[in-house]
Amino acid sequence: MTRIQPKTAMPLWLAIIKLLRWDKPEGRLILMIPALWAIFLAGQGRPAPLLVAIVIAGSLATSAAGCVVNDLWDRNIDPQVQRTQTRPLANRTLTIWVGLGVTSVAFACAFGLSRFLNPLSFGLCLAAVPVIIFYPLAKRVFPVPQLVLAIAWGFSVLISWSAVTGTLPPSSWLLWAATLLWTLGFDTIYAMPDRIDDRRLGIHSSAIFLGKFAPQGIGLCLGGTVLCLALTGIVLKLQIGFWISLGLSSYLWWRQYLRLGRSHSPVAVYGQLFRQNVWIGVLLLLGMISGSLWP
Repeated sequence: MTRIQPKTAMPLWLAIIKLLRWDKPEGRLILMIPALWAIFLAGQGRPAPLLVAIVIAGSLATSAAGCVVNDLWDRNIDPQVQRTQTRPLANRTLTIWVGLGVTSVAFACAFGLSRFLNPLSFGLCLAAVPVIIFYPLAKRVFPVPQLVLAIAWGFSVLISWSAVTGTLPPSSWLLWAATLLWTLGFDTIYAMPDRIDDRRLGIHSSAIFLGKFAPQGIGLCLGGTVLCLALTGIVLKLQIGFWISLGLSSYLWWRQYLRLGRSHSPVAVYGQLFRQNVWIGVLLLLGMISGSLWP
């Protein structure tokens, strides 16, 4: 039976901030990072400042829309999961109509920003919308829904790269593959604490699909990310700053793999590892910028 927490006395503006997850910036940053990877690599470390601003604002608007869409689909499931039962739509602090209104505003903002981009980038923006809207349904029918999320994440790379160059060269697809694997890895980590609730509710996740081999699966994803990033660096002839950042990131990912391999890890560990991936992404971004600008 659905367990709905009683409404809490909360100002409307604060409830909407929580709905958009703006009180949890890690999730917003981790979507923005691959977009920034792409725009700085495509722009050889010097993309147009206005284009960077558009990409940042577009990432915020798109991730906000995605969060609300997810919560609308899951408003009757979230109350039954300990981690999500206090979300504003789950505990009925906000109504469906407010959720639909906020989603419409977020998508309208993203659409308006996309009109500043070239036709290829604009077309990719439109192609990403169905993936964003229907990702929550994948959890009900597809054994590895994190792959669908990773594809949605990958659009940020293709949109940003093509916004700079108007094309999608092989290096952009290598970065897309790195983003796909990285997302699959860190979102499987994110899904680990929910496995008991997800099994009970019949919800699919890569953490459940991989079972006892989840640490190895995550390790393969992160190892594949390193390989794809290294190939990107070779193709683009990135300099020492990039390779230092990739080496440090590889070490941090290796430590994550070792921690995941320990039996009976506390639930808090998974959240820590997920948040650590945000800073690994920032480290790589700094390496990409320095590797593009300085020998």
